[in-house]
Amino acid sequence: MFAQLAPSPSPSPANLSHFVNRRSFRIFTFAVSASLPTANPSRPPIQANNPLFFYFIVGGKDLNLDATRKDDSKRFTLEANEEEIDWMNLESDIRLWTRALRPVQWYPGHIMKTEKELREQLKLMDVVIEVRDARIPLSTTHPKMDAWLGNRKRILVLNREDMISNDDRNDWARYFAKQGIKVIFTNGKLGMGAMKLGRLAKSLAGDVNGKRREKGLLPRSVRAGIIGYPNVGKSSLINRLLKRKICAAAPRPGVTREMKWVKLGKDLDLLDSPGMLPMRIDDQAAAIKLAICDDIGEKAYDFTDVAGILVQMLARIPEVGSKALYNRYKIQLEGGCGKKFVKTLGLNLFGGDSHQAAFRILSDFRKGKFGYISLERPPL
Repeated sequence: MFAQLAPSPSPSPANLSHFVNRRSFRIFTFAVSASLPTANPSRPPIQANNPLFFYFIVGGKDLNLDATRKDDSKRFTLEANEEEIDWMNLESDIRLWTRALRPVQWYPGHIMKTEKELREQLKLMDVVIEVRDARIPLSTTHPKMDAWLGNRKRILVLNREDMISNDDRNDWARYFAKQGIKVIFTNGKLGMGAMKLGRLAKSLAGDVNGKRREKGLLPRSVRAGIIGYPNVGKSSLINRLLKRKICAAAPRPGVTREMKWVKLGKDLDLLDSPGMLPMRIDDQAAAIKLAICDDIGEKAYDFTDVAGILVQMLARIPEVGSKALYNRYKIQLEGGCGKKFVKTLGLNLFGGDSHQAAFRILSDFRKGKFGYISLERPPL
């Protein structure tokens, strides 16, 4: 038997502004001097003292209005502001979906061994470059990161920028700019943004040698540490900066197991470090997204469970939806149950092997077969 947890209840119109994020619902604000008619004459007109007077979610059967409309007896103007799905509700649902699953936890021995050493190396760094997955920027930062860095200069890199849309990129840039964090979008595979990152690291730490000269010391290279979660692209980024393969890199977590200093010209030293994870991941919604994006070891999770949640998430994201899932796999998402979808795909294509079916769905997402999909949005 398969059970699909019901989504969180929709917010009331009075509280709508607290819940809705960007680009899929369309919220319209009206300035009206008279009652608004409905498309259904059997329903009474909407009065100005009705809370629905202020907010309408387009897509229902009763609302069919042009962007601007005029009438001899009644005049009103309509201003449209496109918004997206309720990401807060989706996050709540992901937490509900994960409660019945085996917790996703992964903390291999090399991470424990190098964490203490990394914290010591951080004291020597002039600037820290934190690399995150652009699809899940909030889930790919260590909870102790701010405490480790203190007031040290910091550059935030959102790698895999080719996997998200331009709108998502702009939204995240604005979000971090408000926090005073310099952010660069990169594509470690193709090298986009790598040179800009190198220039920014040198400029941010440019006062290092000025202070050394004041003390009568000789100038030295700027020291920049590149840190982040496993498999977010740290080593690939360094290789792109150096224009040659110096650091081991592969599309799986846990390849880098020890720290390594490399030199970029005469002016910049870079530290490649193993991916750092907390010993225990308390936020299982974040852990599931790490698994979906291949930013955590495969032994940490059940493929069928993770692929099932991914299917349920994709069905809720307007850029994909259940129609795109059907077009790709020729399977209906019955009852909104992702795990049943995975098992049906296993029966249809893999002789009943749900693991292979789950792997196919996860691989399709990771390869961008569903388009430019971000699994997180900036908080309101």
